[in-house]
Amino acid sequence: MYFDVASTAPLHPVARQALTAALDEGWADPARLYRSGRQARMLLDAARETVAAVLGARPDEISFTASGTQAVQLGLLGALAGNRRRGGHLVHSAVEHSSVLHVGERHEAGGGEVSVAPVDRTGRVDLRAFGALLRTDTALAALQSANHEVGTVQPVGEVAELCAAAGVPLLVDAAQSAGRMDVPAGWSLLTASAHKWGGPPGVGVLAVRKGVRYASPLPADEREGGRVPGYVNVPAIVAAAASLRAVRAEAERENARLHALVERIRGRVPQLVPEVEVVGDPVRRLPHLVTFSCLYVDGEVLLTELDRAGFAVSSGSSCTSSTLTPSHVLAAMGVLTEGNVRVSLPYGTAEADVERFLRVLPEVVAGVRAPLGLDLPAPAGDAGPLLVIDALGKRCPLPVIELAKRIGEVPVGGTVAVLADDEAARLDVPAWCGMRGQEYAGEAPAANYGGDRGSAYLVVRRS
Repeated sequence: MYFDVASTAPLHPVARQALTAALDEGWADPARLYRSGRQARMLLDAARETVAAVLGARPDEISFTASGTQAVQLGLLGALAGNRRRGGHLVHSAVEHSSVLHVGERHEAGGGEVSVAPVDRTGRVDLRAFGALLRTDTALAALQSANHEVGTVQPVGEVAELCAAAGVPLLVDAAQSAGRMDVPAGWSLLTASAHKWGGPPGVGVLAVRKGVRYASPLPADEREGGRVPGYVNVPAIVAAAASLRAVRAEAERENARLHALVERIRGRVPQLVPEVEVVGDPVRRLPHLVTFSCLYVDGEVLLTELDRAGFAVSSGSSCTSSTLTPSHVLAAMGVLTEGNVRVSLPYGTAEADVERFLRVLPEVVAGVRAPLGLDLPAPAGDAGPLLVIDALGKRCPLPVIELAKRIGEVPVGGTVAVLADDEAARLDVPAWCGMRGQEYAGEAPAANYGGDRGSAYLVVRRS
């Protein structure tokens, strides 16, 4: 079962039909005046009108890009360039897509300034903090409509009001919600990605409101309003527009059905699997997405075992990423970054498929944990008020596993110093304490506790 539409959705049947037809009818250059060119232009114009109607924009505000990432990059860079007289300050939330973070890094490297608004433990941006970051020299603010890792829906409308009061344009990344939910009001620039809603890959959408200052960061080109250079893929755009209209028409019924299935997962996973935390806002969330983190589990191993059992899911754990760094989203939320599983259900998911997942998951997690000996009773000890656990050279979740296995060796009120040189421990040890009712007492140099590198993470046993 494919449970990873937050990464990419299967091609919608309507998209497949539209793509096949457009390959025959819309292959010519839409900029040419001969018949086949005019025909391609008519298809392109109709697709633009369809996308504009669904997104609540004017057709001449819509440009098609090569991807959602490119749409975000062009939108950010173009709005920053267009508002450079106002200043060089960019504001975005701590849980934006990596495309926003990378533009922010480039902007800072070029002399600009970036401020990051924090989020709460559910991943929802702090409105007061976001508003406080807006300044007279703020050229642009950016906020996603809903988070791509945990599904939390952001307060875009409220942030848009703050931005409007400050005279700051707002770019909204609607990649995860476009087609599924109403587009939030108040945006100045909007981006989306066709393969997220069942359109073909290679089509992104950049909408720029009339009156918003925008200067293309790329050399001039006649196509797509001068915002996106290069030849447009008319057949793919036609298929993207057709599928967007189709999924929007199905959304109300399918959202209600998927919401109920996700609610079942959210409620039953903690009952079926011990030591699990479901993350993300339980109410203000995408209808099809749920994320949970399992203590003492390597995320890559867990995803591999679920794949063997027939389920394709995703994860924000560092051990499943190419960079081996923890998810910046989970880190910003202050939740466990290891053993993370993201389930995102496609349209048409059957109740039986979810029930099978709920039957398989406990067995898979138990199998991954089995070699760790976590079912053994913790030693009762008189080890004294301080215990040092040397986890240097071990990747997370091993430092947390060792902490869980040995914290019983100190009496209540005693302290455990976990020595680790894996950066993920800085996030996971406090998160473990929050889940287990223990007290995180801070960080100290490992050298204070006999280590030759890394840090000591101090935990006080409270239960």
